[in-house]
This record gives sequence, structure tokens and C-alpha cells, in this order.
Amino acid sequence: MNAEIISVGSELLLGQIVNTNAQFLSRHLAEMGVNVFYQTVVGDNSDRLLSTIQKAEERADLIIFTGGLGPTRDDLTKETIAAHLGKKLVLNDEAFKGIRQYFLKIGREMTENNKKQALVLEDCLVLPNENGMAPGMFVKSKNKFYMLLPGPPKEMQPMFEKYGRPAILNVLDRQESIVSRVLRFFGIGESQLETEIEDMIMNQTNPTIAPLAGDGEVTIRLTAKHRSKETANEMIDKVEKEILNRVGEYFYGYGQTTIAAELVQKLKQQNKTIACAESLTGGLFQSMITAVAGASAVLKGGIVCYTNEAKEHLVDVSKKTLDTFGAVSEQCAKELAENVRKKLNADIGISFTGVAGPDSLEENPPGTVWIGISEKGKESKVVLLKLAGDRNQIRNRTAKYGCHFLLRTCQ
Repeated sequence: MNAEIISVGSELLLGQIVNTNAQFLSRHLAEMGVNVFYQTVVGDNSDRLLSTIQKAEERADLIIFTGGLGPTRDDLTKETIAAHLGKKLVLNDEAFKGIRQYFLKIGREMTENNKKQALVLEDCLVLPNENGMAPGMFVKSKNKFYMLLPGPPKEMQPMFEKYGRPAILNVLDRQESIVSRVLRFFGIGESQLETEIEDMIMNQTNPTIAPLAGDGEVTIRLTAKHRSKETANEMIDKVEKEILNRVGEYFYGYGQTTIAAELVQKLKQQNKTIACAESLTGGLFQSMITAVAGASAVLKGGIVCYTNEAKEHLVDVSKKTLDTFGAVSEQCAKELAENVRKKLNADIGISFTGVAGPDSLEENPPGTVWIGISEKGKESKVVLLKLAGDRNQIRNRTAKYGCHFLLRTCQ
């Protein structure tokens, strides 16, 4: 099955909101084995929407719409589709009941235009909206399938996962199982990773190999098709093994995990604790760690020492070190890591000092970063990074590199 996603809303074209719906749907459809070859955005205009639908029908079996199901005059998705397919719009009693109950609950009068949200295409499968008002719809006309979903992601995503996805799977005529696995890498760029496995990508058939770059990270999605799910997993295992033989030193986890979550899990397994001294990251590393459930088992605490005065008085970096080598130096990073570990009685101390930008500091250009790691009973290590990007990108990547180096330390 080939699909096209049509996102309806002038606010998307004006750049007022980001089209996360198309990304979400494309990811889920790929996992289901449905090909998405086109994503289209169209404003709140019936003529342009109709033209877009006609074009999509030439190249897709399934057309998924998001947006335009609300109560106002510019919400015209289902009206346009109904006219195009020659179908009536009928009142869905269950949806209308839910809308009335909502207004009673909040103590406001329901205006007549809200009734519009309960109208659905005749003969459609109604997709209940458990997080909003307008229901979704799934309907077949001739040899095409049409799915209408609300625009707000908090409504669309749970509706699709609970009702939309099963509806599509029910009509897919397939004999094969489709299995996907996502491998996550940090510390290697997309171009370098692709170069390392270029021959595998060029010769891919089944499983398929799809690299994707993120903020300082790269993921690879492996997808295999086979009548047997077990065989599909074995096919992926073989490709994964070869990839990790080449770039395994950068691999840190699977699926939707984060590098901070993997670090917390590893520290828990080894019954180790950490403490941190943060200068340019300003507490960002601690924020990443504490975003993970169970972080209290591994994080003793941290000190944000943004100024030289704070480094000297809070983390006991010697004035001589700061005067001689500066705050952005190997020596300062080493003292910060060692001293914070001792102060907070942790197994491992980590420090971050450098230049986030946009201006230089101590004749060091933006992106100059020193990360120190001190582990009880071992010699301290300090790593120099030369990072690119804006101020926030440098800070974010620095904190992730801290997780990356600590994962290596704990191997």
C-alpha cells in the first residue's frame, strides 16, 4: 500500500506551528510496511484542497488527512472530501453526546457551530476522539482509502495509535510480517557513519537500512519483511551484527531510549554514583540525568560554577590554576572533576568547562570544550572537544558527550 499524508491548515504554511503530525504518521506507517512517498501541506481553501486530493489519488492507495475537522468556517476538510466522494455528512450521536457533556462540565453554553464537529461521512468507520471533540473517520471509496484525523497532536496521535492503525492493518492485504529495529549512535556524524556502511546501504534489499541524523546523534532503522516474524528478526540480527562490527564503539541503545537513560541504567547496574561540576552547561547535564526515572539512585548532586569565583570558592579550583591556565583548560577541568567527586562523596566526578559562544573566551573560540572525568582509584581523564553550532547546540552536545564518555568509562 502506498500512502500520502495531507496536512490541512494555513497556520502550517505561515510557519506558526511545526508539522509534527506528518513525521509521526510517516514513522508509524513505515513500521507497518506502508510506503509514504509524498507529504503535502495545503491551506484552508476548499479549491486548493480538492486539487491536492485529486493529485494524491493518482499516486496513493491511502490518503491520510490531518486538520480541518473543527467547528469554524475555515475547518473544511470533511466537507470538501464529502462533496468530492459524493457522500453525505451525518450526525454521529456518540460524538455529539460527548461534545454536549464537555460544555456542561465546564459550565458554558454550546454554540451551534460545535455541532459541526460531530458530523461524519456516511458509511465511514468512526474513530473516537478520547482527547477532544471531533471524531476521526476511515472510509473506502472505489479503490481508495481515506482517513481523516484531527489536527492537534494530543488528539491525533492517541486516536491513530488506538483506532487508526488497527483500521489500516485490517485492510492491508499482506502475507508478510514486518519487523523494524532502531539502533542509536552518538559521537559519529551521519556522513561518517554512512561512509563506514556505504556498501551495505548500496546493496540493501531486505532488510532495508535507513540512517537518520539528529542533534549530534544518528539512528539507523533496520526493517525486514518475511512470512515468519522470527526469521525477520534473525535477518535484522545479521545486519545489525555487521554494522556494530564497523561502528559499534558509537552505539548506545535501541528504539526511543536516550543516552542519559542508558547512562543511568549502566550506573545502576554497576552500583556507581556520579557528581558533576558544570560551567558552560549551566546544569543541563544534571537536567538530562534527572529527567530519567530512578536517577536519584546514581546522581549525588552537582554544582553550577559558571564564574571563576564560583569555581574557586564552591569547587576549590586553585587560584593558581585559574590565573595560569584559565577556566577553559585541561587543568581546570581536571580539578573540577576531582574536587566535586570528593566533595559529594561519589564514585565518579565529571566536569564541563568551555565556551558556548557566541563570543570567544580566554582566546578560545566558541565550541572549545573540556570534559573531565575522575573515578575513585583511577587516574583522571580530560577530553578536549571542538564543537560546531549555535550556543544551545554546543551546550546540548556537550552534555550528551558527557553521557557518552561516562558510558565508555563504565564499560
